[in-house]
Amino acid sequence: MLPVGDVRHWHIGPAPASLETAPINPASARKAIKMSIAVVYESMFGNTHRIALAIAEGLAPFGVVVTANVNDQQAKEATRSADLVVLGGPTHVHGMTRPESRKEASTLANDTSKDLSLEASAPGIGVREWIKDLDLVPALCAAFDTRVDMARILTGAASGHIEHALTKRGSRSIISPESFLVSKDNVLEDDELDRARNWGASVGKAMEQFIHH
Repeated sequence: MLPVGDVRHWHIGPAPASLETAPINPASARKAIKMSIAVVYESMFGNTHRIALAIAEGLAPFGVVVTANVNDQQAKEATRSADLVVLGGPTHVHGMTRPESRKEASTLANDTSKDLSLEASAPGIGVREWIKDLDLVPALCAAFDTRVDMARILTGAASGHIEHALTKRGSRSIISPESFLVSKDNVLEDDELDRARNWGASVGKAMEQFIHH
């Protein structure tokens, strides 16, 4: 059983009579309250990295966004003070990566016929280990992954496992996990970056709705 870190909480439910106000316009509230958002990712060949940056672009109007790889110290530092963590990684063997699958990915990068290059931070730890090591879990979370463009029943999706691991630590998911697709040659499919930006905006709107509900 994973250790349970401290989790930030907001009061949920009707406000006391003395605190009741007129309905809040989320766009106006956004100017007054800058939410802290950490977009954290694991990436082997760069696809998940690119998706994470696109998601961060979509989230930019909704708060102060920090984007970092799980192997960067900044990832944990940003997450400690974040209201929302958006966490993603590649799908390996139907779920989150493991040391063995990351080692296999490194082997593929050494195959000159594959035309693949490892990210500078790979193959360090993955999202699985990163979640276990978190000492402070944000109150809100969202999860994403990259996976091969095939039927999900054949590929699996790491995002569902990421969401489960975060909620098990006490965080609350605000939107359904999302997958972004790569070809069998490990190239992002057309329009996936645009879709990632749009999903990032959807995450931001879900965060606002939760906070101002």
